[in-house]
Amino acid sequence: MFSFFKKKQNDAPPVQEPAPPAEAPAADTGAADAPAAAEQKSSWIPSWFRKEDAPAAAEETSAPAPAPAPAGDEGELVADVQTPEERQSWMQRLKAGLSKTSSNLTTLFVGARIDDDLYDELEAALLMSDAGVEATRHLLDALRKKVKSERLTEAAQVKDALRTLLIELLAPLQKPFVLGRHQPLVMMIAGVNGAGKTTTIGKLAKHLQAHGQSVLLAAGDTFRAAAREQLAIWGERNNVAVIAQESGDPAAVAFDAVQSARARKTDVVMVDTAGRLPTQLHLMEELKKIRRVIGKGLEGAPHEVLLVIDGNTGQNALAQVKAFDDALQLTGLVVTKLDGTAKGGVLAAIAKTHPVPVYFIGVGEKIEDLQPFNAEEFVDALLT
Repeated sequence: MFSFFKKKQNDAPPVQEPAPPAEAPAADTGAADAPAAAEQKSSWIPSWFRKEDAPAAAEETSAPAPAPAPAGDEGELVADVQTPEERQSWMQRLKAGLSKTSSNLTTLFVGARIDDDLYDELEAALLMSDAGVEATRHLLDALRKKVKSERLTEAAQVKDALRTLLIELLAPLQKPFVLGRHQPLVMMIAGVNGAGKTTTIGKLAKHLQAHGQSVLLAAGDTFRAAAREQLAIWGERNNVAVIAQESGDPAAVAFDAVQSARARKTDVVMVDTAGRLPTQLHLMEELKKIRRVIGKGLEGAPHEVLLVIDGNTGQNALAQVKAFDDALQLTGLVVTKLDGTAKGGVLAAIAKTHPVPVYFIGVGEKIEDLQPFNAEEFVDALLT
């Protein structure tokens, strides 16, 4: 799709030998949760960072800096690098991904009469789309009032009214991803197993590079070797450096990555974390610790805390959003896998009950299949 998404045919970047094992960050006891001292310093750590509270040095997979890419509007991450043909292709894929909900909704208005039966069928269709009880009740109440006040008599008019109400409901979730606010901008990525966190990080890295940003990745999922390897592959594809350890405390990896980015003057750091269920309280506590340790590496960080959710999880996504938001104070969501059996209505439920901004949505495995969320486009894909 985008020419800059093509995989570069570079040799695998050299891998620096990891430093000898060092102490992991201290146990989580209030202020004592900063990373522990490293006995051996890695050569890339600047002299001013070589002090007692430095964490264990992480293995670094280095890569040459990416070539400058065309920037979008100043300060915002936008999709204006797409051609009209590419945008049309994206809309077709989005509509195909949401076809299950779309078919249930659009067929209701074909030759329909404006009566209680139509509202009953619309209620059932919205509930089946995972819109949830609160959002469904809100939409139906507002639709009845709009039909009455505007004296709508045609099914097509009612469908247009529903479109307007859905856009109004979802519009607060649409928020531009602003770049250049901090140096570096630190992003922490969380989510349950299988949601697509690592793949999303790889896609976001390329998206950020397309807007002229240098990127550093931190392989904070130290529990799963495959996750580190997967992130390293994405780093190689994008010519992005990856900070990793074969084992140890993920907070130390995150701390190392932030300090390395400060020394290199890297624009963006993305920290991967291990997938976990919200009910695994001890693991959720570890996520909180990672967040605090990142803040010790750079005041005010992480600046973005994103939750990646699978669009096929339905109402369970609401429980995930609430649990992770309570633990980490989320700044945004990335909704993936809308090309499967996704029902789409879950965004309406999120908007009504827990309105965390949706930065990106994904409809496939390709890099161009992850795009900024646009409420009007999403509703059009549902109702056309």
